[in-house]
Amino acid sequence: MNDIGATVVKYLTERERSLWIGALLLYGVGDTVTTVWGLSTGSVAEAGPIAGPVIEAYGRESLLGLKLVVFGLFYAVWSSLRTAGRVAVPLALAVVGGLVTVWNVVVVLSAS
Repeated sequence: MNDIGATVVKYLTERERSLWIGALLLYGVGDTVTTVWGLSTGSVAEAGPIAGPVIEAYGRESLLGLKLVVFGLFYAVWSSLRTAGRVAVPLALAVVGGLVTVWNVVVVLSAS
């Protein structure tokens, strides 16, 4: 790893707790709230290949169960890794959560 990469990993590792909080807020809360909002309008549907069929079969409440499973799996992967690069796990959840939350807002507002 070059010096810049090592510096970035060190910086993120020192903020790992904040990344987990960001993951919880963006992926856990942000995506869930905007998904439920969109579904409640009746003009949008869940497009996720796993979440869509599960929500269709079991209702919006099943989204909470899916989120718990995803967080559990990501936490298991994170806790099994012993390198500084494990910081990528909460970072990935936070980044994906932020992007999906913004995307959901755009979709819902454009469908209204």
